[in-house]
Amino acid sequence: MIITRTPLRISIGGGGTDLPSYYEKFGGFVISAAINKHVFITINRSYREGYFLKYSRMEHHMTLGEVEHPVIRACLRRERIEPQVEIVSIADIPSGTGLGSSGTFTVGLLNALKAYKRERTTPEMLAHEAAEIEMMDLGEPCGKQDQYIAAYGGITCQDYHEDGSVTISPLDLHADTVRELDESLMLFFTGYSRSASEALNEQKSRSEQGDTQMLDNLHFIKDLGRRIRDALEAGDTRAFGEMMHEHWMRKKVRSASVTNEHINGLYDFARENGALGGKLVGAGGGGFLMFYTDDRKRLRRAMTEQGLTETDFTFDFEGSVVLLRT
Repeated sequence: MIITRTPLRISIGGGGTDLPSYYEKFGGFVISAAINKHVFITINRSYREGYFLKYSRMEHHMTLGEVEHPVIRACLRRERIEPQVEIVSIADIPSGTGLGSSGTFTVGLLNALKAYKRERTTPEMLAHEAAEIEMMDLGEPCGKQDQYIAAYGGITCQDYHEDGSVTISPLDLHADTVRELDESLMLFFTGYSRSASEALNEQKSRSEQGDTQMLDNLHFIKDLGRRIRDALEAGDTRAFGEMMHEHWMRKKVRSASVTNEHINGLYDFARENGALGGKLVGAGGGGFLMFYTDDRKRLRRAMTEQGLTETDFTFDFEGSVVLLRT
């Protein structure tokens, strides 16, 4: 039996510049942080023939072509897994909530399958292959930050180069800065999930067409990501909170599908009740609102009044790990 644990993530800065439609022309830069909300994958050799799959649904098929879950099917095909296996997935947070669950799932499943085959792997190998599966095998309009932060963990800078290569480096933070971030950031679930495909497809299409408004927006977001890096490495977490607001104001004009009147109302109410800055985590439209605040109690009370549920979290510095191998 194999069990892997792989972290979800929050995006700190530069989100959207990790799509090939942008970085292949201009290079991208993203800061992501892995958090202690995870996807767990269990793999066990079955006594019966077939693929036994348990996630939000259950599947049992004798042939790989019958498997309906696209990521599981693609991973099983890549790793050449024979039909005598049981795979179970459990997640701390539901999918479609903006925390990178698809990339996390793919990385965790690949890590488990390689351990099942007794193959050695590295975070770079896991991230690279997971990104290939989602972007090339499945044709999803996603970027790479989710796969890389899931594999590496930590609070990480990701430089995306025009040739497709990625340079990963940890954000150089003092322990006090990490603690201040931990104490100042809050996550609230808006109550509904969404698919990011619409917003990502629009960004991809407009970027490939050379849409000036879209490209200027992404140029700004990339530059802001680097300013966030400099502020955090200097220990100025409050400046980061202010730049979160600057980021959100630019991000929400990128596409009509990024936000809506309800989200905008919640954001404005949070700003009136202790939030210095914030944003909707992920491509937009639903999921989690993240805020920077100096007054957690006041913001918690205000968001609770609006019917939002707080999700407590801290940072994960381990990345995707094998918890059990028997």
